[in-house]
Amino acid sequence: MKRLMLLVGLLISLCACARGPQPIPPPKLPYYAWYVGLAAPRHMEVWVETVDVIDQRGLPFFHVTGGVASYTGSAKGWHNGGSGGMPINNVDLPERLFLRWQSLVEPQAYKLRIHIPQWVRDEMVKPETVFCKPDQKVLTLYRDKITLGMAPGGIVKVWVGSGCLGYMEIGRYQAEIEPRGPYLGKSEGKYVPLEPENKAYVEQFGIPYGSW
Repeated sequence: MKRLMLLVGLLISLCACARGPQPIPPPKLPYYAWYVGLAAPRHMEVWVETVDVIDQRGLPFFHVTGGVASYTGSAKGWHNGGSGGMPINNVDLPERLFLRWQSLVEPQAYKLRIHIPQWVRDEMVKPETVFCKPDQKVLTLYRDKITLGMAPGGIVKVWVGSGCLGYMEIGRYQAEIEPRGPYLGKSEGKYVPLEPENKAYVEQFGIPYGSW
């Protein structure tokens, strides 16, 4: 009898191994994706190497977005938080964001870990009814976009919002210098080239540190 029980246990164990890791169920959100937007003051050109996410289930997702940012209308100060966004599919609401980017006007590479408070996740799933002027309709919307604003000196501002609902500031942060340099040292210290228009602006007017 003991031998039979051992055999049954072994067969169950082998069947479990054969199935392999089970697929992760999709997050239960009221929309198919949330968004990450990238922003910077006008002429203060940046290149985002990566945005990584740990969601509220504790699961990591690497390089969910990167590249160029949307630019505000002024080199000084910030806009209201809106920008274009990359849809983040099959990822639950964020608990932490990891940002690494190049500030091309300095040039300098920065990195930052951002804790997303619970109130932000609550706002992201709270439906709100608003009259949306572009559509001329009353709509039920969610604040489903997080915008990361990057400025020289490693200053980062973060907002949560959506077009017609407006944006709420999550916080202002000071990033660390990435000691390995751009691309984690894999580019031999070479940065993405600065656009001529932005280079000319900085040479004429300088970098308005302290305005962000």
